[in-house]
Amino acid sequence: MSQDSVPDPATADAAHTGDHTRYLERAIDLAVANVVDGGGPFGAVVVMRDGTAYEGMNRVTRDNDPTAHAEVVAIRRAAVGTGDFDLHGAVLYSSCEPCPLCLAAALWARVSAVYFAADRDDAAAAGFDDAVFYEYFAGTDRSLMPVAHTRLGRRAAPFDAWKAFEGRVEY
Repeated sequence: MSQDSVPDPATADAAHTGDHTRYLERAIDLAVANVVDGGGPFGAVVVMRDGTAYEGMNRVTRDNDPTAHAEVVAIRRAAVGTGDFDLHGAVLYSSCEPCPLCLAAALWARVSAVYFAADRDDAAAAGFDDAVFYEYFAGTDRSLMPVAHTRLGRRAAPFDAWKAFEGRVEY
């Protein structure tokens, strides 16, 4: 896949359908293999503009890391592999609709597009129901986890230090 052929969801056409299918099938294969190895049923592939692909599988229970979702693992590997936290131009392919955590990670990584195979209803049918998280972020139910702002006098000190630090790397 050349730099010019990275799929853009706004302009996706039949020419890119094969790429989408190939990477989505790979994400599904990763998910199935992960289940066989005792992991969760999720796989993901980050494809860079130059066609380099970085894969991830759900490692939550293996690593005792609740953030080790397949998409996050693939994004972490892509960032390490490219030596850059900015993955602009990359496409994320996932075996399942990314949850809010994974969508946020993709946004922070500046991933340009996301494609997924199964949706949140398919996941819920298998026992992975994150509807409560979508409701939480939609603001319809905040009882799950209260979040409170406490205004301290020094609350801006870290930002003041950041602005004053000449060696900072903007992101």
